[in-house]
Amino acid sequence: MNTIIRIPIMKALMIQFLACLCMAPLVVLFPSQTIPVWILLQGIAAATISQYAKMAYWWIPIQLIFLPAIVVASTLEISPVWFGVCFLLLFLVYGKTFKTQVPLYLSSSEVTTALASLLPRKKNFTFIDLGCGCGGLLNTLNTLRENGYFYGIEAAPIPFLISRIRTLLNKTNCNVQWGDLWKQNLAHYDVVYAYLSPVPMPTLWEKVCREMQPGSLFISNTFAVPGIAPEKIIRLNDFSGSTLYIWRI
Repeated sequence: MNTIIRIPIMKALMIQFLACLCMAPLVVLFPSQTIPVWILLQGIAAATISQYAKMAYWWIPIQLIFLPAIVVASTLEISPVWFGVCFLLLFLVYGKTFKTQVPLYLSSSEVTTALASLLPRKKNFTFIDLGCGCGGLLNTLNTLRENGYFYGIEAAPIPFLISRIRTLLNKTNCNVQWGDLWKQNLAHYDVVYAYLSPVPMPTLWEKVCREMQPGSLFISNTFAVPGIAPEKIIRLNDFSGSTLYIWRI
């Protein structure tokens, strides 16, 4: 049961069900109210419960409009096929974001330049991007630091395919793998880069401390490790206001 609750989408559905239960006695006590009113109240209840349950802020509006959106969609007589197509496309682009809580983020050119300045200029080194997306970061870094061996791992189908094709066509010194970053042994890399989300950072830090070699670098874009002061912070003036948090292991 605890595992289910830790998955946000399952927690959200449980809250929706709880909000419906809260409405049930009110429907009996006030039968004269219209269905749209009850749907609106159910959405407000779900959003309120989500707030108290400390769900991420973006879940609050989703919880508010969830049931009203279902009701509106049912009146439009949209073919179920289109819902299936939309779900498939979202899965191909974002993978298991509903479970990992790591969306698709793309690193800016400013981030790439800053990373290049942190990499060794003469000796050979290994670099891995945990969740490499479409591979732009890896391919650009490879052109800037030819003494590096660049690796990426990606679990979302379409970004992985794009990244894989780019590395093959450009014949870069990059290797992109399909898979789970949590199964990747970080001991093989001199520099580990991550642009994930706040949720996995504590667990990732434990993995970093357990596997990375002394003297290696761990760099996180935007998301710091709670309670662990970085050795260096680089703030960038790009479109997302990126900040690089750097730890030397």
